[in-house]
Amino acid sequence: MTHRREENVWIPESDLDGMTVDTLAVRAGQIRTGQLEHSDPIFPTSSFVYGSAAQAAARFGGEEPGNIYSRFTNPTVQAFEGRIAAMEGAERAVATASGMAAILSTCMALLKAGDHVVCSRGVFGTTNVLFQKYMAKFGVETTFVSLTDMDAWASAVRPETRMLFIETPSNPLCEVADMEKLAALAKASDALFVVDNCFCTPVLQRPLDFGADIVVHSATKYLDGQGRCVGGVVVGPDKLVDEVYGFLRSAGPTMSPFNAWVFLKGLETLPIRMRAHCDNALELALWLEQQEAVEQVFYAGLESHPQHALAARQQKGFGGVLSFRLKGGREEAWRFVDGTRMISITANLGDVKTTITHPATTTHGRLSPEDKAAAGITENLIRLSVGIEAVEDLKTDLSRGFHALQNPSN
Repeated sequence: MTHRREENVWIPESDLDGMTVDTLAVRAGQIRTGQLEHSDPIFPTSSFVYGSAAQAAARFGGEEPGNIYSRFTNPTVQAFEGRIAAMEGAERAVATASGMAAILSTCMALLKAGDHVVCSRGVFGTTNVLFQKYMAKFGVETTFVSLTDMDAWASAVRPETRMLFIETPSNPLCEVADMEKLAALAKASDALFVVDNCFCTPVLQRPLDFGADIVVHSATKYLDGQGRCVGGVVVGPDKLVDEVYGFLRSAGPTMSPFNAWVFLKGLETLPIRMRAHCDNALELALWLEQQEAVEQVFYAGLESHPQHALAARQQKGFGGVLSFRLKGGREEAWRFVDGTRMISITANLGDVKTTITHPATTTHGRLSPEDKAAAGITENLIRLSVGIEAVEDLKTDLSRGFHALQNPSN
C-alpha cells in the first residue's frame, strides 16, 4: 500500500478507516504534490498535458486513469468529492455547479420519459419548479405529497414510479421524514430514494445509513458556510453516481476548481460550525415561542414539534434553520423583517451570518397560491437561518422587529 506521507499521492482512505466525521472533514480526500504542501492545493487549469500521443489516447479511451479536462477531471474537485463522500459514508461523489445542478443531473441521469416521481411538497421552491415545469417537458410526471403522511406516499406510488425525492428537515417548515419507512417503500416499488441533506449535512445525519440511494447537497449552504461560492454535489454508490458523472461530463454543469478549493476549506470547520448553529437555533426557537406576537415556531429541536422524537433518533442535532408565523399577514411579516438591523435580509441559508427571509415572496415566490397553501407557505411566515453570532445579540436584533410591529410609524 502506498504510504500517505509520500508525495504526489492521494491519502488512502484505509488510513482513515473508523475515524469520525470531524476528522474526515479535515483529512479525507487530501492530496499533496511534490511540494508537500500542508493545505489543499488548487489546480486552476482547463486541461492537462500528456507525455506522448499514446498516453493521450489511453487517457481519452479510459485505458489509463488520469486527468484530461477540468470539466470532468480536476484534482481539486476530486479532493472535494472524496472528502464529502467519506463524510456521507458513500462510495463516490460528483460535484456540480450548484445545488440545483445536482438535482437536475440526478434526474437527467437516472430518469427517462414516462417515469414518475413522488416528491414532498416541503422542498425548496425552485426544486418544486424544476419537477413541475421542466422535468414535465421531458415526459417525467411528478406527484407532490405531504412529507410526513406515509399513507399519501404509498397511495401516490404507481408502477412507473422511479424516484421518491425529499428534503429532511424540510424547507422552510422543518418537517422531518421517516427515512427508513420511505426507503422501504422505495425499495418495494423498485424506485430510487433521493434525499436532499442540505439542512443537516453529514455532521448531523447521513441518509445513506437510513436506506437512501442518493444524497444531494447545495454546497453553497453549510458546506461552504460563509456565502462565498455556489456549488452542489451528488453522493451515493458507484453504480448510480457513475451515471450522474456521465451526464455531467457530457452536459457540463460541473464545479470549478476554485469553488471546490473554497468548499474544501469550508468542510474543515463544518462540524464546529454545525454545533454552534444548532445551539443558537434552539435557544432562539425557545425564545420566539415566548413572544406574544408569534403564533407558532417550527423547529424540530422543540418538544412541541410533532416529529421531535423522530428527529432526535435520526439526527445528531436539530440544525440551524427555523421558521415562525407572526400574528397578521404579509404587512406584519415585512415590517418585522425590515425592523431588524444586523441580521441579513437574504434568501440564502447556512451562513455563519444569520439571515432572514419571507418565503412566500422569495424562496417560494414562484409557486402558485394553491401550491403555497398546500406547502404551508403563508404570508405571515418568516424563515431564519441562524448563524454563529452571540445569541443575545441576535435576540436584541429580533426584538427590533417586534418593536417595529408595535410601533409601525417608527
